[in-house]
Amino acid sequence: MFTGLIQDVGRVESVETGADGARIRIATSLGPEIASGDSVAVNGVCLTATEVGDGGFATEAMNQTLELTALGELDAGGRVNLEPAMRASDRLGGHIVQGHVDGVGEVAAVEEDGFAKRLRVGLGSELLRYAIAQGSIALDGVSLTIADLGEDFVEVSLVPETLERTNLGDAASGRKLNVECDVVARYVERLVGSLAEKEDA
Repeated sequence: MFTGLIQDVGRVESVETGADGARIRIATSLGPEIASGDSVAVNGVCLTATEVGDGGFATEAMNQTLELTALGELDAGGRVNLEPAMRASDRLGGHIVQGHVDGVGEVAAVEEDGFAKRLRVGLGSELLRYAIAQGSIALDGVSLTIADLGEDFVEVSLVPETLERTNLGDAASGRKLNVECDVVARYVERLVGSLAEKEDA
């Protein structure tokens, strides 16, 4: 489990893509904190560290992960949001993030908003159904609050701290983002659906 609070912005050293999937090497100052086998959220996708060194780690993404997320667009030199798995003793400063991406959104617009930036992200109906104003959403692994939403988009406001400590400050129109909806919303939908089926039976 993760919190959506990014611990470091790593740099992709290499991406080797083949028939089996992709092997990704990432340089990060978090290397000493990660052990082989640990879970690390890379742009919001929960991956397993397969090799670890002081300067970073290597990981693998299977084909299904590449198809369902934006990791397939990673290139050497790219910047990625990193968060090691939450410890039981950690504070939950963001919201509950599983690292299980629900889909991919696309940045539709970026606007200056005082000292912040306003990011509009286009989403399909299968993701928007879990979005509510002032609710939580994770974009590329970053825990954010939904400031506004429409029929095909959500908007979030990025404060200077988020712009500095994540790669969302680089976001421009057309960029693909990994989206994880609030897990509570999914559980509520499942529970309410089950209750409705019992009442109709």
